Amino acid sequence: MTNPAISDDRHDAPANPIQAPGTDEAEWRAWDGWDAMEPARLPERGHVVVVAAHPDDEVLGFGGSMALLAARGVRLTVVSVTDGEGSHPGSRVVTPTALAELRADELRAALAELGAERAEIVRLGVPDTGVADHEERLADALTPLLRGADMVAAPWTGDVHSDHEAAGRAARTAARRTGTPCSLYPVWMWHWARPDDPRVPWHSARRVDLPDPVREVKRAAIDRFTTQIRPLGPGPQDAAVLPPEELAHHLRPMEVLFQ
Repeated sequence: MTNPAISDDRHDAPANPIQAPGTDEAEWRAWDGWDAMEPARLPERGHVVVVAAHPDDEVLGFGGSMALLAARGVRLTVVSVTDGEGSHPGSRVVTPTALAELRADELRAALAELGAERAEIVRLGVPDTGVADHEERLADALTPLLRGADMVAAPWTGDVHSDHEAAGRAARTAARRTGTPCSLYPVWMWHWARPDDPRVPWHSARRVDLPDPVREVKRAAIDRFTTQIRPLGPGPQDAAVLPPEELAHHLRPMEVLFQ
């Protein structure tokens, strides 16, 4: 994940809803809207392409589903649109180039935790925080990857993160071209939205229930992203992008897809 509006001064007023204080996970857990969601349709076999704007987005929003798919023997292709090199732009501890390789290694380790170590990883190298400027090219790159696939999962186009939204739009364009069923997973939405939020298309939300063993491997996979969940160093520019209160949204016993 990359915070789209990291400031070197953490006392600045929030520039967007992602920087503002978020919704507590306890409020989401108490919501009665979960029971109204129909089950999501995940392929029983075949090939699924998972698109992520940054390495870790796919595990946060779709990791439990990937574990379920891998256990069924579904072939997985994971597309890292960017290398996530922009998550700590002011860091004096690690360079963007080194961070890109660290995050690629973290993704491989996370996929192994999910039982998806055989997944193909495709790194497209689009500049972090600049996906919207390359959206048409991204759609063109995704189109051949989706041919013959049984499903594509990509970030939700309303996630209030420009990279996530552009990646989702490009995936949806490629899915239309190839006739591939497309599901969109939210990541930052759980932070800025609230239960029954009118900005969220709940009518198209479908839930994927995660049995306890799947939740455990998803937690282990998330723990592999140390550059995102732990500080890189003592300075504010090296703070964790995903503090515990944010991770809590992605450790619940279900995932949500907009289908």
